[in-house]
Amino acid sequence: MSYGPNPWQQTSWDWRAAGNFIGGGLGSGLLMVAAAWGDPVAIWGLWVGLACVGLGLVCVWLEIGRPLRALHVFFNPATSWMSREAFVALLLFPMGLLAVLGFTWARMPLAVLALAFLYCQSRMLPATRGIPAWRARALTPLMLATGLTEGCGMWMVLASVLSVRFTAALAVFMALVVIRQVFWMRYRKAVEDQLAVRAREALDRSGRTLTVLGTFTAVALAGLSLLLPGGPAASALTLGAGVAAIGAGALFKYSLITRAAYNQGFSLKKIPVRGVRTSN
Repeated sequence: MSYGPNPWQQTSWDWRAAGNFIGGGLGSGLLMVAAAWGDPVAIWGLWVGLACVGLGLVCVWLEIGRPLRALHVFFNPATSWMSREAFVALLLFPMGLLAVLGFTWARMPLAVLALAFLYCQSRMLPATRGIPAWRARALTPLMLATGLTEGCGMWMVLASVLSVRFTAALAVFMALVVIRQVFWMRYRKAVEDQLAVRAREALDRSGRTLTVLGTFTAVALAGLSLLLPGGPAASALTLGAGVAAIGAGALFKYSLITRAAYNQGFSLKKIPVRGVRTSN
């Protein structure tokens, strides 16, 4: 690693941090969807959503240099979105367990907590001012949209496996996929002039996958599924649409954390010169 005016790639957050954003975003999105729609998919959606959020938190725990000091994450809720995420998680899992056990009144609070968890995640990266690919405000709505899209995509996967057809859910899924694509284009435009060359290349590679696989392919498969009356073919198309949306979103987050995270380099607006007085 070299430090200086040229951008360099950060190494503090790796695949484990990406795993937190992938699992936490997908899981919280799925919990919101599961809280909105009923059985028989809801119970599986709740279990899988909680498992994904938990797996994401395990990933970030593994990333900590001293895992036994993980409780320190609760020390800075006034300034840290990661601390706020941790506090929301303390309420999310008990409420999720109540919903799993059949207390239907717990589903609405669970959906609110899942949204709060996803929002905390969406604010973490923009709070990192030194990395142009992360600090853009346009990243927050993109992270929210992709979490909801992946959660709805996992709902499609579960529904197809259980041979349950939700026409309304398919329509919502297609709308979310399109919304995510719109936010991706807004985000990409917002960071264009700030990115290092390699950061731009990494984002563009994952962006092409997000567009081709995660948007066009997912919408096409879901649309074909809507045209069919049901049966194995419709379930297979629904499954493919969900997997395409999830896979493209996960790849984007992985690339964003591990490939596009180039520091801006040192910004020296005034270079001191010996013997020359500079005014403040």
